[in-house]
Amino acid sequence: MTPPEVSVEGPKASPTPAPAALPCLDVLKKRAEFLSAARARRQGTAGFLLQARRRNADETHIGIRVGFTCSKKVGNAVTRNRAKRRLRAIAAAILPQQGQPGWDYVLVGRPGATVERPYDALLSDLERALTSIHAPRERKP
Repeated sequence: MTPPEVSVEGPKASPTPAPAALPCLDVLKKRAEFLSAARARRQGTAGFLLQARRRNADETHIGIRVGFTCSKKVGNAVTRNRAKRRLRAIAAAILPQQGQPGWDYVLVGRPGATVERPYDALLSDLERALTSIHAPRERKP
């Protein structure tokens, strides 16, 4: 009895590319975009700070844009990167359903809280913050 033939080619690579990190969200990259969001609405939560702004009609981008930042107060590089990974994960889970097109969102990590807070609590923090940001504002006479 002879052993079955084994292919020496190995597993074949799939022709489809790897999925994007944030499928329907564009990422803010320029400092000016972050500063514009910082001057607009803010909503603090226990796990992070959410800054959001509605883009002007003359801006060409249509969809949702999101940015992530953590200062050195959050911790060393490893801790800051972990905090940003967690912020990216909650943004990818919540913003496609509850974010509004034509808005820019910036999630700012908080020292200790962003890394240590349970993931489910971060999700509910983002949901509450978005509800508050998009609620109609009362005008003062």
